[in-house]
Amino acid sequence: MGKKHSPRFLATVEQSRAVIQECDIERFSSMLNDGQELTVIDVREQHEYDAGSFKGALHLSKGVIERDIEKHPISEDARIVLYCGGGFRSAIAAESLTRMGYTNVYSLWGGWRSLVATDLASPNQ
Repeated sequence: MGKKHSPRFLATVEQSRAVIQECDIERFSSMLNDGQELTVIDVREQHEYDAGSFKGALHLSKGVIERDIEKHPISEDARIVLYCGGGFRSAIAAESLTRMGYTNVYSLWGGWRSLVATDLASPNQ
């Protein structure tokens, strides 16, 4: 998906992907237009978020999402889609939120790159 990742990181991601819900960009597009409430969370680092983000996305980087998510009015059954650069970090974060009791969490496979590729988001100019 763009970067060369270490084997242990990839193994961790695959373990998370095995137990979470994922959506691809087509499913995410459908979610945006189905009339149901949707919370989108960008789990990338601050500099990545500053370079461009999905309009309306809440920024809670992977490093602080568990600590800070309860500072926001997000119910445990809210439909949540997490994204990162490509879907790796968001998968790990989705597993963590699921362990915390959030029941309707998705990781966007393809992440930011898929959002940009489909014109759902664009880098800041």
